[in-house]
Amino acid sequence: MKKRDMVCIGNFKADEIFQLFESTKLLKQYKQRAQDHLKGYNIGLLFQKPSNRTRVSFEVGINQLGANCIYLGPNEINLGVRESAVDVAKTLSRYLDGIVARTNTHEDLIELTKNADIPVINGLSDFCHPCQGLADIFTIIEHKGKPKGINVAYIGDGNNVCHSLMLGCVKVGMNIAIAAPKGYAPHPSVIDDTHACAKKTKSKVTICQSPKEAVKNADVVYTDVWVSMGQENETEKRIKDFQDFQINEKLVKSAKGDFIFMHCLPAHRGQEVTGEVMDSKNSVVFDQAENRLHVQKAIMLLLFKS
Repeated sequence: MKKRDMVCIGNFKADEIFQLFESTKLLKQYKQRAQDHLKGYNIGLLFQKPSNRTRVSFEVGINQLGANCIYLGPNEINLGVRESAVDVAKTLSRYLDGIVARTNTHEDLIELTKNADIPVINGLSDFCHPCQGLADIFTIIEHKGKPKGINVAYIGDGNNVCHSLMLGCVKVGMNIAIAAPKGYAPHPSVIDDTHACAKKTKSKVTICQSPKEAVKNADVVYTDVWVSMGQENETEKRIKDFQDFQINEKLVKSAKGDFIFMHCLPAHRGQEVTGEVMDSKNSVVFDQAENRLHVQKAIMLLLFKS
C-alpha cells in the first residue's frame, strides 16, 4: 500500500476527519489501558524547533501505543545545514517506521515527504499546523456538539495555526470569522481554499480587521501569540500592530454567553489574552492541550499502521 503523509488538513476529506475523531474518542476513553497497537514500531521525532506540547504529547502517545520513540533535535540533525532534507529522509526511511517533523520551513517538510519511504506527519511548519487544528476541532465538537453551524472567531495573526483552523472548520461545517490587523491576514491561497471548501459545506467565512465584528455571536473565541518563534526581531512592531486585538472581558461580551475560549499555547498573558479570560469558566485551553495527545495517537494509527 502506498504510504500516506499528513502535510495539511486539506489532505483529508471530512468523512476521514470524523472517522479519525471516532478513533480519538476511544483512545481518550481507554487512555489508562495498555494499547500496544504499534508494538515493535520505531517512530522518529525530527524537530528543528523547541517544543513543549508537541514533543511531550507525541512522545507519550508513541509510548502508550507500544512503539519506540527517538527524539532527533536540532543538535542531532541540523536539517538543511549539516545534512540535506533529501538525505535525511532517505536515511531515516531505512531505520524508522514513521517520522513526526517540526520544521522551520514548509519547504523542508515537503522535501521530507517527497523523499521518505515512510509516512511523515507535520508536527508544525511555518505554513500550517494540522495536528493542532484537528485537536482544536475535536475539542470544539466535544464541548459544543454537532459542528454544523457553530460560529468560530479567530482573533490575531493569520499564521500557521490560523491556516489549519480555518480550513478544518469549514470542512466539518463550522462557520469561521478571522479578524487580523492589516498586513497579517491569512495567506491568500488558504483563504481561496477555505472559501472553495465552504461553498461545498455551506459554511460562512468572514475575513475582516474588526475583532468585535468577528466575535459577535461566536460560540468559540480563539487566539494565538502575537510573536511566534523566529519573529522575535519583530516584537516591538507586532505588539503595536496587535494592541487592539487583545481577547479581554470587554471584547468577549459580544460572543454568546456560553462561548468557549481557546488558545494553542503557550499564552502570553497580558498581550493577546488577559488572565481573566484565560482563567475563566469559559476557557478550555487545557482540554484543548490534552486532546493533542489523543488526536495524534489516532493520526499515527491511521498513517503508520495502514
